[in-house]
Amino acid sequence: MNLGFLNALKESGGEWVIWLLLAASVWVVAVAVERGIVLHRERKAFDLLRLAMEKLLNAGDVARAAELVRGRNGAAARILAAGFSHAVSPETMEERMSSARLFEKRALDRHLLVLGTLGNNAPFIGLFGTVLGVIKAFQDLSSAASAGPEVVMSGLSQALVATAVGLLVAIPSVIGYNLFQKWVSDLLAETDALAKLLTAAVRESHGRRD
Repeated sequence: MNLGFLNALKESGGEWVIWLLLAASVWVVAVAVERGIVLHRERKAFDLLRLAMEKLLNAGDVARAAELVRGRNGAAARILAAGFSHAVSPETMEERMSSARLFEKRALDRHLLVLGTLGNNAPFIGLFGTVLGVIKAFQDLSSAASAGPEVVMSGLSQALVATAVGLLVAIPSVIGYNLFQKWVSDLLAETDALAKLLTAAVRESHGRRD
């Protein structure tokens, strides 16, 4: 059995793990900034759409509401616009909007897997670096018989840095993941409420025609 890889891993210490975690932290920041911009833009677009839609639907002007959503950007507008696409009944509208909602949720959740994965696993990666550092510290002590305990203490202090960096990456990742998930959940819930208002207006419109 070839133990060359394990021996190389044992002698490497945990410094490379720290650099790996620092690279992951850059990735976390990039994802957080990108998702923050996207979700802020979606929230702003939804607030404007809701104000305009509520006025039209309360007035029973379904035709103008259809024109409004087709001319707007954003996940909420696309979900509502799907309801008007070849819609023949309120039930068909609900099905089309539910389908569009699933696609939009997937787009809104994009890259959040990175935050969730690093939030759950970065502490373990840091702990792995610490274990490697501890192994290296005791190996250095055994190879320098005349050295005192300060050799081990120095190695241990450096090894614990990996755990600290792992937590430094994990905590913002978890906070960002939970925050963005809440934003997505709130946006879709409010879009669902607007969709129900839309289908109710369409039912009333069909009832008047009947």
